[in-house]
Amino acid sequence: MVLSHYDGIKLFRSSLPYINAHRGKTFVLMFGGEAIEHSNFANIIHDIALLNSLGVRVVIVHGARPQIDQRVALRQIEGRFADAVRITDKQTLECVKDAAGSVRSQIEALFTMGLPNSPMHGAQIRVASGNLVVAKPMGVRGGIDFENTGLVRRIDTTGINDHLNDGSIVLLSPMGYSSTGEVFNLSHEDVATQAAIALKADKIIVFSNFDGIFNQDGKLLRTIERPQLEQMISQGEIQTEQTVLSALTTSVGAGIPRAHCISYEKDGALLQELFTRDGTGSLVLEHHYEQLRGATIDDVGGILKLIKPLEESGALVKRSRERLESEINQFTVIVRDGMIIACAALYIYPADGSAELACVATHQDYRGKNRGDRILEELKKRALEAEVHTLFVLTTVTGHWFLEHGFVPADISALPTAKKELYNYQRNSKVYTLSLL
Repeated sequence: MVLSHYDGIKLFRSSLPYINAHRGKTFVLMFGGEAIEHSNFANIIHDIALLNSLGVRVVIVHGARPQIDQRVALRQIEGRFADAVRITDKQTLECVKDAAGSVRSQIEALFTMGLPNSPMHGAQIRVASGNLVVAKPMGVRGGIDFENTGLVRRIDTTGINDHLNDGSIVLLSPMGYSSTGEVFNLSHEDVATQAAIALKADKIIVFSNFDGIFNQDGKLLRTIERPQLEQMISQGEIQTEQTVLSALTTSVGAGIPRAHCISYEKDGALLQELFTRDGTGSLVLEHHYEQLRGATIDDVGGILKLIKPLEESGALVKRSRERLESEINQFTVIVRDGMIIACAALYIYPADGSAELACVATHQDYRGKNRGDRILEELKKRALEAEVHTLFVLTTVTGHWFLEHGFVPADISALPTAKKELYNYQRNSKVYTLSLL
C-alpha cells in the first residue's frame, strides 16, 4: 500500500501518543531461526532499530533451530530428540555453538549496516551480548540424559540493565553458561520468557509464522485473557505454534502486563502492533480483576444506578426500567466486586451494515483507567462478528472522547434511515462515526 503525503503525516501524528507511552519501557522481542531466514527479516531489524531510536529499551532473544539442524545434517550427526527437546551431546553442542554464533554475527551485521538511502543510515546502533544467561543442565528425565541441553538458572539483570541504560540493544542467544564453565543449549523460548520475567519487562513480543493467535475456526483473536487462552489450548482450539503460546502464557502468568504475537512474514507488523490503534496481531493479558461481560436482567438495577447522574445532567437520554429490561441483551458491563462500574450498549442496523454505540457510562470513581477503551474494543469485536462496517454515536458532551478513539464528525444524513426518523432535533446531539474496515 502506497501512502499519500497527507496519509503519511496523519499516520505519524496518530502514532505520537504511542511513542510517548513506549519511551523508556523495556520490551523483550523473541523470534526463532525461521524468522532469521525469511526475506522480511532485514525489515524487522530496521523496525527494531527505530524502536531503539525512539527510546525503547530493547532485548532481543533469537533462536537457531533450523541453523542447528543444517549443521547437524552437514556433519552427518544423528539428531536425537525426546519430547520434542534436542539431546545435546558433545558433537551436537559444537553445531549449536557454530549456529548460534553465526546467527548472532548476522544480526549484529544487520544492525551495523548504514548505507545511504537505507533505513539504518546514520543510526549507529550498538548491540551488546555476552555471558548474560546462567544455565543449568536439564539432567536425566525419564531415564534419558539430555547431556548439554539446559535450562535458564538465572538472568544477569544487572548486566543487561547496564547495557540498556547505555542505549544499547541487548542480544541474547539460545545458549547459557554455568559456574563450572560449561556451555548449554537452551530453548530460545525459555531464555525470552525468563529474561522478560527477571527484567520485569513491560512487554514480550513474539514473532510467529502466523499473524497472531488463531482459533480452530481460523479467526484471529485480537485480545484474549490468559486463563481463557490456556483453556482453549488445553481443548485443542488454537492453531498457533505451541512454543509461541508457551512463551505468551508463561510470561503473562508471571506478571508481564502484555504479551503480543505478530507475524515475522508481514512487513511492518511490529510497528503496526505498537503504534496504531488497532494493531495487527494478538494481545494476551492476565485475567482482569474487573469482569467485562454481557449484561443480564439482574444487572438492570445496577445500570440504572450508574447512568442516573448522567441522565440528570443531560449527558445521556433517560431510559425507563421497562425499556432497559427489554434492551438488556444489547448492553455490555464491567463489574467490580459485584458493582457495575461501566456500561455501554450496541444497537445493530443490519440493513445498513452499521451499529449505534449508546449509553456509554463509567462510574465517576473509576474513570481514567481505560475502562471505556475495554468496552469499546469489546463492542467493536461484536460489531465485526455481526458484519457491521460502521459504528456511530450520538452525543452532546463527550465528543472529544470519541474523537480520541478514531471517530470522526459526521452529518445526520450518515445515520441509518430508522435512526434519522427518531433523531431529536431539540437535543441536537452531534454525530460521530467509526469505520471498522
